[in-house]
Amino acid sequence: MALPIREQLESQGNWIFKHRSFLPLFICPLFLVALWRERETGAPSTLWQVISLCISFVGLGIRALTVAFVPAGTSGRNTDAQRADSLNTKGFYSIVRHPIYLGNFLIFFGIVLFSKIWWFILISVLLFWLYYERIIFAEEEFLRNKFGELFLNWAKRTPTIIPNIRKWTPPELGFSVKSILKREYSGFFTIVVSFTLMRLATNIILNKKIALESIWIYFFVFGAIIYFVCRTLKKKTKLLDVAGR
Repeated sequence: MALPIREQLESQGNWIFKHRSFLPLFICPLFLVALWRERETGAPSTLWQVISLCISFVGLGIRALTVAFVPAGTSGRNTDAQRADSLNTKGFYSIVRHPIYLGNFLIFFGIVLFSKIWWFILISVLLFWLYYERIIFAEEEFLRNKFGELFLNWAKRTPTIIPNIRKWTPPELGFSVKSILKREYSGFFTIVVSFTLMRLATNIILNKKIALESIWIYFFVFGAIIYFVCRTLKKKTKLLDVAGR
């Protein structure tokens, strides 16, 4: 039996939420095709690469500043199901309903912008929003059902994805560097790996050489060290644990 459109969107959103890490599987082949088709245009300039990196790190910064203030049970990396032990309405959640997804978009946009191939960038952004609009719909249905009027009142005054700085309300919990290190090290390394691989692919296809410039090697090694140190601290010790986070 066909479901009403609302239930269809929610069902699709929950499925995509569980499999959202597979988006790169669609983008990577498209990037290689785009790079090959546009190989005569040349590699992006150093300035363009730096701007792209900065955009992605701004996205990571938004994610970091969001998770630095939130309690346990929210804004996690779980992929099994929607979860929310409480409704976040302060800090970044007072100026935008989905700061984590805003951060994800900027990270993603910086990565695809690195290509400097306009049609690849456009298609990638459209795919991202087709992907995430359903995740957002499913998440808001979950929050509506769980928190009722509390969610509706917050949703009425808070924009979905474009922040309104004037609505800022200070968070209740203090800033936690440990929460950032514990929860965002993998996002940091994702940026490092993505840009490094894109640079390597650019060199292979455009410059006909399997090589990386020294600065990219240092960038990758630095990122790998940060990743493995933080992962070890999280998995093997309690140094990054914070009560209530």
